[in-house]
Amino acid sequence: MIGKLKGLIDSYGEDYVILDVNGVGYVVHCSGRTLQKLPRPGEAAALSIETQVREDAIRLFGFEAEAEREWFKLLQTVQGVGSKVALGILSILSVSELGSAIATQDKAMVARASGVGPKLAARIVAELKDKAPAFASIDPVVAKLAGVDEDAGAPSAVRDAISALVNLGYARPQAAAAVAASVKALGDGAETGALIRQGLKELAKA
Repeated sequence: MIGKLKGLIDSYGEDYVILDVNGVGYVVHCSGRTLQKLPRPGEAAALSIETQVREDAIRLFGFEAEAEREWFKLLQTVQGVGSKVALGILSILSVSELGSAIATQDKAMVARASGVGPKLAARIVAELKDKAPAFASIDPVVAKLAGVDEDAGAPSAVRDAISALVNLGYARPQAAAAVAASVKALGDGAETGALIRQGLKELAKA
């Protein structure tokens, strides 16, 4: 199975790029956001690849960031969400925006994507609430240095935000570190919702 491709951009299609790897052109389907970030034809690019094997075809899906690939796979665990719908969602919402929508159960935000109606959007936010990718590049030590942790001395907004991120599937040290970074960015008086949204953005920087 192909996990990564590195080569030269050959050309672009509506929802794919042809990547020339040592003279072999691979058709790689991507979200609109990933396509926008790729360079011009003739320039070098590298993509994380998710390979899907079907009876009638082998399809490659490319992602600039590993976090986007994880969400692509996770979205397809929801009944009614195939690769096309998953790419549609990731074309409209960034990883942090998608995480925020699920954390706050914002069905309307998910429903903005092509092919996603109100019922499917509701199913997505409900089923993925406890399955968010548990990864982050944040150093857990940051939480201790910032004095932010889920203890009696922390503000209630901080404790609630950490609890919400843990409920989404993130490890407690990483959740605390993300909220610590959020407090630093937003100020001590930030409300729970704002801390959750900013925390998800910090966790998405993987």
